[in-house]
Amino acid sequence: MGERSILIEFEPEIRENLLERILIYKEVIERDIVKLKGEVINTYNSLLITYEYAIENAYEEFLTLEKLFQQVNIEKKLIPRLFHVPVCYDREFGLDLELISKQKYLAEKEIISIHSSPIYTVYFTGFLPGFLYLGGLDKRLHISRKNEPRLEVRKGAVGIGEKQTGIYPKSSPGGWQIIGNSPVQIFNKYEDPPCEISAGDKLKFFPVSKEEFYEISEVVEVGKYELKSEIYES
Repeated sequence: MGERSILIEFEPEIRENLLERILIYKEVIERDIVKLKGEVINTYNSLLITYEYAIENAYEEFLTLEKLFQQVNIEKKLIPRLFHVPVCYDREFGLDLELISKQKYLAEKEIISIHSSPIYTVYFTGFLPGFLYLGGLDKRLHISRKNEPRLEVRKGAVGIGEKQTGIYPKSSPGGWQIIGNSPVQIFNKYEDPPCEISAGDKLKFFPVSKEEFYEISEVVEVGKYELKSEIYES
């Protein structure tokens, strides 16, 4: 992938055991190859290794990676964290609840219940810094993106796009169907790390009222809100 990057592709699938394998390889590459300079980015089924400088001998680098992968213990288990994220599904924020209700023949209360019940897996971040691509959305809520994206989607908006759900970490254009809003700050460039939720972690939404939404927003504003989390054991 150009003079400074190598793309490694895996099976063209979206599944948790593949994600685990990719993240284990990513960890090893970061530790043994680019621990000082460069970065490794994962998606559902690929790893992009970007070095600080141009790769002098690509084939030699391929060989290094192959040898490294042969030594990896893919039986190793990741230890994800489970984050609990509040969402207000009030009509003020759930701009597309009515549309989904009509298309899916589900009451809005059912949509909220179905959406907030699963434990989602964070596959990767992208599109925007801190935008979490979450897998595990119930099939009953799978719905296509909008034909014409909104010019501005509010920060914290919780949306559905095809088989995925996610949170907009900042205001931006977007075409996902919006069903609520989370008052928490998922991404903060002034913190280290800027996003404490990472690929492989788990996330569960819990509904809050509009009053609770604004109460949490005030705590977030003064920097005193902490996401509840614990080690996830399947």
